[in-house]
Amino acid sequence: MNLNTLREERLKWLTWKNIRPYQEAIGALPEYADIDVTLGDSVSIHIDNLSDEDAEQIKQTALLMKPWRKGPFKINGLFIDSEWQSQIKYNLLEPHFDLKGKIVGDIGCNNGYYLFRMLTQNPEKLVGFDPSAIYYSQFQFIDHFVKSGIVYELLGVEHVEFYEHKFDVLFCLGVLYHRSDPVAMLKSLYKGLNKEGELILDTFMIDGEEEVCLTPKERYSKIPNIYFVPTVNALKNWCLRAGFNSVEVLDIKKTDLTEQRKTDWIDTQSLEDFLDPDDPNKTVEGYPAPKRVYIKAVK
Repeated sequence: MNLNTLREERLKWLTWKNIRPYQEAIGALPEYADIDVTLGDSVSIHIDNLSDEDAEQIKQTALLMKPWRKGPFKINGLFIDSEWQSQIKYNLLEPHFDLKGKIVGDIGCNNGYYLFRMLTQNPEKLVGFDPSAIYYSQFQFIDHFVKSGIVYELLGVEHVEFYEHKFDVLFCLGVLYHRSDPVAMLKSLYKGLNKEGELILDTFMIDGEEEVCLTPKERYSKIPNIYFVPTVNALKNWCLRAGFNSVEVLDIKKTDLTEQRKTDWIDTQSLEDFLDPDDPNKTVEGYPAPKRVYIKAVK
């Protein structure tokens, strides 16, 4: 697979008429000499002596790029209140990995929130994979100020095994249930890891000890491209069939309105619209409400 040819083709996505305004707005942003970046629950950027005019330009650029799914981000007085309070997931996972000096990839990285947070652990290299021109533009907007050195690839999980180098740690958060062949995806991730490399993954799950999975007829929680929702034991079997030597369950957590909710930064429906109004333990389709399992699989 020629990834360079694919990269060239996908960079053309940035010229699409719905994406071009984002790129033009980012290109028009001033450069600033005095910027402080704090990588805590929010990725916070402080620009010294920011004029009102420049602050308004930054705000309008951020608003242009809605919806903001992952975050939050702060730029001086501007708070980008993302749909997902992504710090909850990151803080849950952080005690279970060590990235110092390692080559790290984030599959389905969205706008790079998790990658920015990972900078605090001083990895050797950070690479994000996501075939979305909108999310890539959001990343560019934030990185205009952070100047992180993160590599963002407009590529998907199917390209990881063909990448120019292997990874010590791969993150794959909220992707597996979008794939019609989850074992094939896990095999691709396995091939993308160095020996003894770690995969940090989360996915929807259903309760039960049996090695089975839910296969939604059409939609799950109003999401059309959800193919399989396994029990934990079924997920473990998928990982073992993909070649992993061990699978450790890090946590299990039901998604709630603290973590995912509608804000002024998305202009679309969110979790409260996806659940049965008479029984929050069920989706609007009658399936068990979203619950996630977080695992670490080792090659």
